[in-house]
Amino acid sequence: MTTHALLQAFKASKPAFGAWITLPGVLNARTVAQASPHLSWVMIDCEHGLTSLQPGAAESIQAITGLGPNAPSPIVRIPATGFSNSTSWQIKYALDAGARGVLVPMVSTAEKAKEIVADSRFPPGGRRGFGSPFTHGLWSINAAEYLNSANENIVIMIQIETKEGVKNVDAIAAVDGIDCLFIGPYDLSLCLGYPPPSPDPHPDVETVIQYILKAAHKEGKKCAIYCTSGKQSLKRAEEGFDIINVTSDIGAMTESLAGNLTAAVGGESGAAAFRY
Repeated sequence: MTTHALLQAFKASKPAFGAWITLPGVLNARTVAQASPHLSWVMIDCEHGLTSLQPGAAESIQAITGLGPNAPSPIVRIPATGFSNSTSWQIKYALDAGARGVLVPMVSTAEKAKEIVADSRFPPGGRRGFGSPFTHGLWSINAAEYLNSANENIVIMIQIETKEGVKNVDAIAAVDGIDCLFIGPYDLSLCLGYPPPSPDPHPDVETVIQYILKAAHKEGKKCAIYCTSGKQSLKRAEEGFDIINVTSDIGAMTESLAGNLTAAVGGESGAAAFRY
């Protein structure tokens, strides 16, 4: 079976750094995935990004896994939130596309978390259907091997980013099969009545973030957070976060272009502008 860098980081108990893919296309996905040996995973964002679930996610995953044994693990964030009834078929599309894991946004109850686990696991551990003629090839194994190994190798992440999700976080973290609670600091801030991070969240939101981290670890689950810089990511790693987004394709591109052009005209870089 092909390597799974995110799972390897889990087993080594070290922070798993990743990057967000918002722009569509196989060349963009491949460029991000091979940008650094420190990447354990990349998130193909089908919620707010421009990549479609089909065929976009599958094509991007093919481009990433084609890099070979050292490729980062491709994860897919589906468009449907925890408030929707559409998460089931979207999880199926993402996993059939060969994703090493899924991220479901705005999950607010333990009941929804249990549903997500069921949709991500083959029977008897869940209710995921089997039938894609392509998925196993993206894992470099045969169909029987994929069927027998997928349940233990697919990473299930859910985002805690609503008032209700914070209220129910202990029960959500206790759901068997959930691997990781992923903190979305932007929507979390807005849902709690605060402005979005710029670049750090409001102190009251930070208190909630630390509570979610403790709730996840109390149940033996991983905790992830979205950051926008290496400096911010280092701080979160020191705090004990297990999975950390460092930057995004559009964020890194914009920052590099702006910084180099400012230097070209003899200027000095100022404070970082608000960006996601």
